[in-house]
Amino acid sequence: MTPDPELLKRDLFGTVRRERRGEAWLVVRDTATAARWVRGVARRLAAREARALERLQGLDGVPHLVDWDGRRLVRTWLAGEPMQIGRPRDAAYFARALALLRAVHRAGVAHRDLAKEPNWLVRQDGSPALVDFQLALAAPRRSGWFRLWAREDLRHWLKHKRSYRPDRLTARQRRILATPAWPSRIWMRYAKPIYRFVTRRLLGWADREGAGDRRHRPHPRR
Repeated sequence: MTPDPELLKRDLFGTVRRERRGEAWLVVRDTATAARWVRGVARRLAAREARALERLQGLDGVPHLVDWDGRRLVRTWLAGEPMQIGRPRDAAYFARALALLRAVHRAGVAHRDLAKEPNWLVRQDGSPALVDFQLALAAPRRSGWFRLWAREDLRHWLKHKRSYRPDRLTARQRRILATPAWPSRIWMRYAKPIYRFVTRRLLGWADREGAGDRRHRPHPRR
């Protein structure tokens, strides 16, 4: 008997459900349920994720794209805990996370949302994984703009490494942490206060997008 779909998240941009199809667990992001005034934005974000996942197809540690029809994005489910729950203390986790991030960049994708711990998973075998590619940049070539965002991905990896294993930071890594790119500086100084006011005060959102996708619960056996 196939289990009923499980609602993971509902917000202005639509719903995210987990569904069992045959032997596989899949995640369905449905923009048809988005608020009318942001539906176009929701679909552009889903399209960005589809482009990024298409580039990364076959790479271990990221979801695999199953389908995108312009309204619903279907991808594979990755079992694991978000970083803020899994709390990785093993230095090997961060070494493997760096290797995964470099593989993502080699495929021409910059994630651009790795400051959020829920976008990093600690899988059941202790290895890392990345989710939520809605803001990702899938670049046809490694332009200066792409390299800037790839460096920011690296800096956010270092921020998490500093949180959990500060003893393993090198002097060069500390210098990278101390020098955010200019878009990040502008965001932190001018845009983020407005974003927090709108999302927390006006819309009642918590500033941990994606945390609801990965509640702390045992994952069903496959």
